[in-house]
Amino acid sequence: MVTDRGLQVLRAIVQDYVETHEPVGSRSIVDRHSFGVSAATIRNDMALLEDEELITAPHTSSGRVPTDKGYRVFVNHLAQLRPLSTAQRSAIESFLGTPADLDDLMVRTVRVLTQLTGQVALAQYPSFARARVTHVELVGLAPNRLLIVLVTDAGGVSQRIAQLGVDVDETGLALLRARMSELITGRAIGEASDRLQSLLDGEELPSERALRTLAGVVMDELGGFRQERLVMAGAATLARREHDFRGSIHPLLEAIEEQVTLLRLMSEMVTDEHGLAASIGTENASFGLGEASIVTSNYAAPSGMARVGVMGPTRMDYPSNLAAARAVARYLTRMLDEDEASR
Repeated sequence: MVTDRGLQVLRAIVQDYVETHEPVGSRSIVDRHSFGVSAATIRNDMALLEDEELITAPHTSSGRVPTDKGYRVFVNHLAQLRPLSTAQRSAIESFLGTPADLDDLMVRTVRVLTQLTGQVALAQYPSFARARVTHVELVGLAPNRLLIVLVTDAGGVSQRIAQLGVDVDETGLALLRARMSELITGRAIGEASDRLQSLLDGEELPSERALRTLAGVVMDELGGFRQERLVMAGAATLARREHDFRGSIHPLLEAIEEQVTLLRLMSEMVTDEHGLAASIGTENASFGLGEASIVTSNYAAPSGMARVGVMGPTRMDYPSNLAAARAVARYLTRMLDEDEASR
């Protein structure tokens, strides 16, 4: 059973180790923190923390460093997050202030977050699975080639060039536009896909060749709306922080490249009452990321909740990183709310 002072000692060890990257001894704690007790008393507290496997000695006669379990207890007992400075908040607002579209907003989100934290920044795209198609536009580029633009009520926009296989004049293009709009406009993504599939499963008429080709392309684009997507920035920080990892950083680089593992891990993280979550070190071992920690904050989109956060070594500044993720998530929520209200 860890006492209140034991938790305070653990907090001091975590904070000092994150700051100095040096094992923390009892004398250092007495000198740097106002506990009002002797170094011998602190040593006793540290012995109890070691018995609980919250700290460990990396070398004989050295100071102590937190274990993954110790980091978990530290995060669970955070009294408050470290507030962002006025300059940091201004940086978020100015960096995210005028995005061109959703893609631009998500890219800006991870860039500002990696600048604030010095870690790899991660942001889930809002899910468009429950979104509705609000507009479909067809723009002729050549007699047998056109640009398809799809827009959803959740802010999703897709553009795709399609080869029709037959020539279509302006009158034919207008008919295609009207037919496609009738099939999918105002429909949920899933329903729109089902209606297009029904068209493709029906009798193949020569007069509908262009429409069927178009339906297949649009179905493929709608499928993209239903897939989870992740945007990232700051992968180069892993190379600069390689000394903070006990083993190889290659599993992290592979996860960044493939994304599926990170999406699955983020979806399984359990949030607290503030929408914050942390998954630390060995807790990520089943995902092949036992060397890393991930902290996230929920943000609200018209289509539901998604997450934004950072990934880095277990020796990270959890209070600051959680605060940065929460601040960026709140601003992202506000931007999406304002965009929804303006539609």
